[in-house]
Amino acid sequence: MMVMLRCVVLIIGLVGGAFIFWEKFNLMVFTLFGGVVGVVTALVVILLERRVKNVTLKTVVGGVLGVITGLIIANLFSYALLFYYPEKSLANFLIYVLLNCFAGFLGLGIGVRKGEEIIFGKLAAKSAAPVENYKILDTSVIIDGRIADICETGFIEGTFVIPQFILQELVYIADSSDSLRRARGKRGLDILNRIQKQVHVEVKIVDQDFPKIKEVDAKLVALAKKMGGRIITNDFNLNKVAELQGVTVLNVNQLATSIRPVVLPGEVMNVYIQREGKESGQGVAYLDDGTMVVIENGRKLLGKNAEVTVTSVLQTTAGRMIFTVLKGGKPMDYFTSAEK
Repeated sequence: MMVMLRCVVLIIGLVGGAFIFWEKFNLMVFTLFGGVVGVVTALVVILLERRVKNVTLKTVVGGVLGVITGLIIANLFSYALLFYYPEKSLANFLIYVLLNCFAGFLGLGIGVRKGEEIIFGKLAAKSAAPVENYKILDTSVIIDGRIADICETGFIEGTFVIPQFILQELVYIADSSDSLRRARGKRGLDILNRIQKQVHVEVKIVDQDFPKIKEVDAKLVALAKKMGGRIITNDFNLNKVAELQGVTVLNVNQLATSIRPVVLPGEVMNVYIQREGKESGQGVAYLDDGTMVVIENGRKLLGKNAEVTVTSVLQTTAGRMIFTVLKGGKPMDYFTSAEK
């Protein structure tokens, strides 16, 4: 059916072009030339019809509006020119045709490339276009595993992006000869599988790679820049490098620190002293969430539970430390006893 229609278009172009040029110049040479012009025009129309199948509606509408605008401008110039040179001549006709062709082609090009801005305006196009909310996961945060729990709560929205080079690194770790590394790699793959199975979470695996960049962290930053996404990590060094390059980072450690219960100086806690501290006489305990508690003069109660009083809290992006003394004691009292 379409083949027959295209043949009809070619015949119409041939006859129409020959007839127009015959009426205009009344010469056989120009009639033949008009037929050729008509056939070429018909071929262009057929080619556009075939190409337009893969073009969006906005692009088509933009192109049509661009052509119409270009032809209107060309005709205005043509009539202005013919007003000063009203005599009918081949030169005037060629100028008229060339102006229409060039202006129409220019309008078509502008309309196709800027179709959305022409139709809806630049601001309207930006507001109508959905903003992709990409969250790019790095290796450490996947192995850490807390990201899966956060996803289940629904606090993080958007599309989780897993680059192929991160998957390859996880597989490499999972195939390691070292048992600890192998366990970490398998844990990371299990966490990814768990995230993918969550109904309300969209996971996108991308093949984008940067062969000239060797380090995985640098590749993550480059990918985040290209996609306009954010990096989710618990790696302090990656956090700093990404921020220096203007990439937004969501640090799981910062999230965990911000939602921990507030501990105030003077508060009493009961802790189990597990090991010695770095300084003389210190003991170290850990809360259930992994927060380190440093107990002054707590070494003598190593392996026992003790009530301690909070003296200060040190909070950083890498974590939090709580400094305490034994209940009833005074800060730095072990220095005094040492002097005695």
